[in-house]
Amino acid sequence: MIGAIAGDIIGSIYEARGIKTKDFPLFSEGCRFTDDTVLTVAVAEAILEGSGYRDSIRRIGRRYPYAGYGGSFNHWLQGEDPSPYNSWGNGSAMRVSPVGFAFSSEEEVLHQARLTAEISHNHPEGIKGAQAAALAVYLARTGCGKEEIRARIAEFGYNLVRSIDEIRPSYTFDISCQGTVPEAVIAFLDSDSYEDSVRNAVSLGGDADTLACITGAIAEAFYGEVPETIRTKVADLLPSYLSNITQAFCEKYC
Repeated sequence: MIGAIAGDIIGSIYEARGIKTKDFPLFSEGCRFTDDTVLTVAVAEAILEGSGYRDSIRRIGRRYPYAGYGGSFNHWLQGEDPSPYNSWGNGSAMRVSPVGFAFSSEEEVLHQARLTAEISHNHPEGIKGAQAAALAVYLARTGCGKEEIRARIAEFGYNLVRSIDEIRPSYTFDISCQGTVPEAVIAFLDSDSYEDSVRNAVSLGGDADTLACITGAIAEAFYGEVPETIRTKVADLLPSYLSNITQAFCEKYC
């Protein structure tokens, strides 16, 4: 889960000004946590407390109103009694990684990922994106090799035979699950370390914080603990409320 948050923070500064290189300062001035972190922590809290995803996401999301939510999601977040709005956006995939760490079977991971998505992102692509991202984390943390992960996530209908170098030149900013999740998975598959995976994701020049958030979670699950220098920087940038939930979740599940 720290891997997802670190990816969000590292990518945050490049969301509005995409870059096409892996050679960049890992933590630049202005890096911050965004809605990706807030909602990931909200999902983690719901799992810890055994509460509903909808209530946790709305309560914690409202606590950080300037985290950078999309317009439709913000309307849902602030509404009195909002309904799902058929979104296929990548917001369902960027917040789901705690599910991949917490649950002990593929069936339960897919079920819980659906539950986290359909409260807002109930379009089939929104649900599929969340399930694919959560399953990738689960497979990575339970000892699957990269080629097995590639094959299993490709079953969702995603093209994973491309490389980062092939994707990068023509890739553009994309907020859809179908245009984000496979690229995030490939950023992990083409890496040799946690840091390398996040650099791959950011270097695509797209929705950098969300790409790196999804990639970072899978990479943490596969490579193990996030490097201490990165964890220390994350601790410096997270408010105590979010940090305490993250620590409690990691102690129990990571």
